[in-house]
Formats: sequence, structure tokens, C-alpha cells
Amino acid sequence: METFVDATSTPHFDSVEDVEARLAGVGYLASPAVATTVFLADRLGKPLLVEGPAGVGKTELAKAVAQVAGARLVRLQCYEGVDEARALYEWNHAKQLLRITAGRDESWDETRTDIFSEEFLLARPLLTAIRGGDPKVLLIDEVDKADVEVEGLLLEVLSDFQVTVPELGTVRAERRPFAVLTSNAARELSEALRRRCLFLHIGFPEEELEHRIVRLKAPGLDAALVESVVRVVGALRAMDLRKAPSVAETVDWARTLLALGADTLDETVVRQTLGVVLKHQEDVAKAAAKLDLDAV
Repeated sequence: METFVDATSTPHFDSVEDVEARLAGVGYLASPAVATTVFLADRLGKPLLVEGPAGVGKTELAKAVAQVAGARLVRLQCYEGVDEARALYEWNHAKQLLRITAGRDESWDETRTDIFSEEFLLARPLLTAIRGGDPKVLLIDEVDKADVEVEGLLLEVLSDFQVTVPELGTVRAERRPFAVLTSNAARELSEALRRRCLFLHIGFPEEELEHRIVRLKAPGLDAALVESVVRVVGALRAMDLRKAPSVAETVDWARTLLALGADTLDETVVRQTLGVVLKHQEDVAKAAAKLDLDAV
């Protein structure tokens, strides 16, 4: 297995303005804070930890960076129970067994050297991301859903961009991937993991930015209706709901109104389509009872 002494980090962006312009070119409208942090993560070669509520564009940010950088997106989707075999690598045991069976006349030393080789290694996202010299974006999505033990697997990768395979040695990246970790803050992440990253919080956007996002994602919707949608979503977020509507749901609502041919956001339309923007019955009932369109 090839190993490399140092991992290089080739910047993808020239400036903060370059980040904003190029992300906008692929449909991701970044705030100045987002663009600045992406630029710094890229220039410093540091992983980027992005926290915030679901649906505000954390995962889409990683996808957009990969698109504008011409990089391959390598995604590790975290969940409770994800382990080393799913995150780093595992051996192809069935293929190893066939090799052992085929080499019955060989000594164990000869067989062992063969079966613990590249041919029998199944690379998972973390190992895949650091192998090869092509540009990659490593997305570790919803890291807060993984068990605490998984963070230990990430420390070596995110600090030195290397992975140790006991049977083969240490694999060091030839070219560092642009690493993005996302979290919905379902649990507290370790300080050791946080120290290795630049931190970015993406919350609900300012009203002007959300207007721009809706106009971009739902072209053809009347400007006055866009304004009404954003204003009503803002009022819903101010309520004590089980889950406040995200930017993704604002866009879905705008597209729903466009599909229905609605030209105004009146009480009838709102009640008929609240299920697009709210995802729990108690939230729908609360909004239906408390939302005053005349006051919005």
C-alpha cells in the first residue's frame, strides 16, 4: 500500500468573494459568515464543523463546494451503531476464504501475505477520502447521531489525514480532502473533535437572504407572494413549535404555491398547505389556531 510523508492542501478559492460568487453559480447562496469560514477552511486545510437546525443547508454546502471545486464527494452518513467497518474499511472475508481454499498446499505465511493485501481490502468513506491524488470533499454527515466511540476513529483522520490499517501499515493522504462535518446538535461533540475543526453555525437566514433563496429555487413565483411566504414562515418560527420550518421547507412551500397556481397567501391556502411546511400534527394545529395573517 502506498504511503506519503505529507498531505498537500491545494486551495480551491482565491478569496471570500470568490467563494460567494462560485457557490451562487451552482445555486447555493452563502451569507458572508458562511463564505468567510469556507474560505478559511479551504486556505488553512482545516476540517469544517457545521452545526445548525435541520434543513438550513449544511449538507448542501458540502455538495456545493464539491461541485464548484470539481471534486468527488465522499459521504459518510452517520447513524447510531455505525462502526469502523462502515466508516474506515473492512476485509472481504468471503473472498479471503475462497483464496485460502484455493491455496491449500501453501504455507500459512504465504497465504496470509496474500489475503491481507489491497485486493481483499474494502475501503469505506474515511479511507476512500484520503487515498489517491484527485480532489475530494469528505462529508461526515450528522456526526452527532453516531456513537461517541466513532469520534475516536475521526481524530486520526482529521488531525493527520491518515488511517492505520494494522495488517498493511499507515496510509497517509497524498492530497487532503476538504472535510465537512455536519451536526444537528443532538448530542454534545467532544472537545478533541471540535479542536481539530473550524466551527460554523448556520441558523435560519436573514429575511433578505431567504427572499433571494426562494426567488432562486422557485422562479416564476410572484415577488409579493415570495415576500408573504417568507414573512409567514418567520411568524411560524417565532411560535413554540416542536420543529420550526427550515429553509428547505420554505422553498417547498413556495414551489407548492407555484404548482397550485396560487396568487395570494390567504387563510384558505395556508390551512390547506400547512402540512408542507410543518411536519407534526400538534404544530399544524397550533399554527392554525394562532397564526394571524393580517398581523404578519
